[in-house]
Amino acid sequence: MHLHFYKYHGTGNDFVILDNRNRAYDELSNQQVTKICHRHFGIGADGLMMLNHKPGYDFEMIYYNADGKPSSMCGNGGRCLVKFAYDMGIHKYTYRFIAVDGNHEAEIDNHNRVRLKMQDVETIEEHSSYSVLNTGSPHYVKFTNDVAAADVVANGRAIRNSHHFAVEGINVNFVESTGEDSIFVRTYERGVEDETMSCGTGVTAAALISAHNERGFNRVEIKTPGGHLSVEFNKISDHVFKDIWLCGPATFVYKGEIDI
Repeated sequence: MHLHFYKYHGTGNDFVILDNRNRAYDELSNQQVTKICHRHFGIGADGLMMLNHKPGYDFEMIYYNADGKPSSMCGNGGRCLVKFAYDMGIHKYTYRFIAVDGNHEAEIDNHNRVRLKMQDVETIEEHSSYSVLNTGSPHYVKFTNDVAAADVVANGRAIRNSHHFAVEGINVNFVESTGEDSIFVRTYERGVEDETMSCGTGVTAAALISAHNERGFNRVEIKTPGGHLSVEFNKISDHVFKDIWLCGPATFVYKGEIDI
């Protein structure tokens, strides 16, 4: 199969994107996705996305993890796909698209930062040393005093493969508070099975847990190894959050062709 591909990244979280509005890539197999995403034998990426036509929406987002399997929602991926849609000539003030977790809205500001509306969160499991919540993908959030020194791969892999989470998998976030409304986050992602430079649904989960206002509007600034993001949201109660927006850059890297 001959592919015309595009490479984008959102704060270092990188993706291969295919324009599949003519359904040219419907037969792409999971094994082929794995090969494309392989960093030594393929293009190299944390995941692969397809921009599909969908009646009633500006587009449909189809997402695969680097392991070739269809995945739950990817926040940075969604932001990159919105920027890709714009670059492909789909120009909207507000984008409306559908992904695996449902409907989303997005906007591109004058600085090319993409704001993506995430799903509301109505359940948070609180444990003695960590929290679990779903922001489109399941996340384990643990605070630590020195994120820079954390062994994210070893510790994240152990948690992800523990008996509580081994079957479905979970993304593991190590979080350090750096100010009243700022945090530093590093994430081990399932499906990639490694630390990524950034994780959109992960920083969203960490930001909700870090809410500095008891109720109402919150904005949390997030540092990741790949750059800076922000999350805005309304805190309704300790376990209910609405109007959640993930904000940050989405950058075109290059385009090319590959036979797979």
